[in-house]
Amino acid sequence: MSYMNKGVILAAAAIAAIGFSGCTQQVAASAPAGGGSQMKAAAPADLGLYPPNAKPGECYAKVYIPPKYATKTEKVKVSDGAVKLKVIPPKYGLKTEKRLVKEAGYKLVCKPPVYKTVTEKVLVKPASYKLVTVPAKYKTVTERVLVSPATTEWRKGSGVTTPIPNGGRVTDVNCLVRIPPKYKTITKRVMVSPPTTKKVPIPAQYKTVTKRVLVKPAETVKVPIPAQYKTVTVKTVVEPPRTVEVKTPPKYSTITKRVKIANGYYTWQRVNCRTVSH
Repeated sequence: MSYMNKGVILAAAAIAAIGFSGCTQQVAASAPAGGGSQMKAAAPADLGLYPPNAKPGECYAKVYIPPKYATKTEKVKVSDGAVKLKVIPPKYGLKTEKRLVKEAGYKLVCKPPVYKTVTEKVLVKPASYKLVTVPAKYKTVTERVLVSPATTEWRKGSGVTTPIPNGGRVTDVNCLVRIPPKYKTITKRVMVSPPTTKKVPIPAQYKTVTKRVLVKPAETVKVPIPAQYKTVTVKTVVEPPRTVEVKTPPKYSTITKRVKIANGYYTWQRVNCRTVSH
């Protein structure tokens, strides 16, 4: 058998091996890179009868790659916006008012006299004086009084020790003796000041009395009477009714749809097979 016939048989066996469970996928041999709807899907006839650049001993299968889909979310307008007139009713509020109930006037009021209690010092007896006799004043003094003055007198003497010249002898001795003065102490009452008469002042005598004194006499005055008011709550219009344009925005709805992002195509894929028919 020639080499060309062997290649034809091997290619046919590879195509038939897609449906057998004994063939397992290894790598993608000629799958197009990337994807997208702009890609042109390869038809079986575009691949040719055999894969290019095949080596002896390799098996290839013609495989169909299905198209790819993705889920896409879009915002679809359901209705257009519109403009309509809306009447806004008036707004009311509560207002507090002060209303006159009774007008102002006056009344006559008699004010009684005003008194006050005062305390005064009243003279009872005027100041005067009286004559008072002041007795004499004495004091006791102690004095030393001379009783006898100093004198001299002759007195007999004896026991002469002075030698007598010429063998004379002592027959009589007389001595002149000095007698000191004699004193005695006496106590006596001596007047220091004589009796006198003097004026002794007598202060004035007062007493405290309390009495009621008129401060302000009675009088009639006009007393104003203020006006009387009362507070009432009334309903007032805060904002009058008006008409405004209300714009309704368009409405949108979100839908989800399936979008094809890549077409299906055929490609050669290298496979391993357990048996190869020759």
